[in-house]
Amino acid sequence: MTHSKQAAKRVRTSEKARLRNKSRRTALKTSVKAALKTAGTPGERAALALAMKQADKAAKTGAIHRNTAARRKSRLMRALDRQRAAAATG
Repeated sequence: MTHSKQAAKRVRTSEKARLRNKSRRTALKTSVKAALKTAGTPGERAALALAMKQADKAAKTGAIHRNTAARRKSRLMRALDRQRAAAATG
Protein backbone atom coordinates (compact mmCIF):
# COMPACT_ATOMS: atom_id res chain seq x y z
CA MET A 1 0.00 0.00 0.00
CA THR A 2 1.22 3.47 -0.78
CA HIS A 3 1.94 6.07 1.88
CA SER A 4 0.16 8.99 0.25
CA LYS A 5 -2.57 9.82 -2.23
CA GLN A 6 0.06 11.25 -4.58
CA ALA A 7 2.00 7.98 -4.54
CA ALA A 8 -1.18 6.02 -5.24
CA LYS A 9 -1.92 8.25 -8.22
CA ARG A 10 1.65 7.80 -9.51
CA VAL A 11 1.19 4.03 -9.34
CA ARG A 12 -2.02 4.29 -11.38
CA THR A 13 -0.57 6.62 -14.00
CA SER A 14 2.66 4.62 -14.28
CA GLU A 15 0.70 1.45 -14.92
CA LYS A 16 -1.31 3.12 -17.69
CA ALA A 17 1.87 4.45 -19.29
CA ARG A 18 3.55 1.04 -19.00
CA LEU A 19 0.68 -0.66 -20.83
CA ARG A 20 0.60 2.06 -23.50
CA ASN A 21 4.34 1.79 -24.09
CA LYS A 22 4.20 -2.00 -24.14
CA SER A 23 1.53 -1.86 -26.84
CA ARG A 24 3.62 0.52 -28.96
CA ARG A 25 6.77 -1.58 -28.62
CA THR A 26 4.88 -4.76 -29.52
CA ALA A 27 3.31 -3.11 -32.57
CA LEU A 28 6.77 -1.95 -33.66
CA LYS A 29 8.21 -5.46 -33.38
CA THR A 30 5.29 -6.88 -35.34
CA SER A 31 5.61 -4.34 -38.13
CA VAL A 32 9.37 -4.95 -38.41
CA LYS A 33 8.75 -8.69 -38.76
CA ALA A 34 6.06 -8.01 -41.38
CA ALA A 35 8.43 -5.76 -43.32
CA LEU A 36 11.09 -8.48 -43.34
CA LYS A 37 8.54 -11.08 -44.41
CA THR A 38 7.30 -8.99 -47.35
CA ALA A 39 10.80 -8.34 -48.74
CA GLY A 40 10.79 -8.62 -52.51
CA THR A 41 7.00 -8.49 -52.82
CA PRO A 42 4.78 -5.66 -54.07
CA GLY A 43 3.73 -4.81 -50.49
CA GLU A 44 7.31 -4.26 -49.36
CA ARG A 45 7.25 -0.45 -49.60
CA ALA A 46 4.04 -0.15 -47.59
CA ALA A 47 5.24 -2.54 -44.88
CA LEU A 48 8.59 -0.76 -44.68
CA ALA A 49 6.91 2.65 -44.43
CA LEU A 50 4.67 1.38 -41.63
CA ALA A 51 7.63 -0.03 -39.70
CA MET A 52 9.56 3.23 -40.04
CA LYS A 53 6.53 5.26 -38.98
CA GLN A 54 5.94 3.11 -35.92
CA ALA A 55 9.60 3.32 -34.90
CA ASP A 56 9.48 7.11 -35.14
CA LYS A 57 6.19 7.28 -33.25
CA ALA A 58 7.45 5.00 -30.47
CA ALA A 59 10.49 7.24 -30.08
CA LYS A 60 8.41 10.42 -30.18
CA THR A 61 6.07 9.23 -27.44
CA GLY A 62 8.88 7.91 -25.26
CA ALA A 63 8.14 4.20 -25.58
CA ILE A 64 11.73 3.72 -26.81
CA HIS A 65 14.76 6.00 -26.96
CA ARG A 66 15.32 7.89 -30.21
CA ASN A 67 18.70 6.22 -30.73
CA THR A 68 17.04 2.82 -30.29
CA ALA A 69 14.52 3.74 -32.97
CA ALA A 70 17.32 4.84 -35.31
CA ARG A 71 19.25 1.63 -34.65
CA ARG A 72 16.22 -0.55 -35.34
CA LYS A 73 15.45 1.30 -38.55
CA SER A 74 19.06 0.94 -39.67
CA ARG A 75 19.13 -2.77 -38.90
CA LEU A 76 15.84 -3.26 -40.74
CA MET A 77 17.18 -1.53 -43.85
CA ARG A 78 20.41 -3.54 -43.72
CA ALA A 79 18.43 -6.79 -43.38
CA LEU A 80 16.23 -5.86 -46.35
CA ASP A 81 19.29 -4.98 -48.41
CA ARG A 82 20.84 -8.35 -47.57
CA GLN A 83 17.63 -10.14 -48.61
CA ARG A 84 17.50 -8.22 -51.89
CA ALA A 85 21.14 -9.02 -52.61
CA ALA A 86 20.59 -12.70 -51.86
CA ALA A 87 17.53 -12.77 -54.13
CA ALA A 88 19.45 -11.03 -56.93
CA THR A 89 22.40 -13.44 -56.81
CA GLY A 90 20.53 -16.62 -56.05
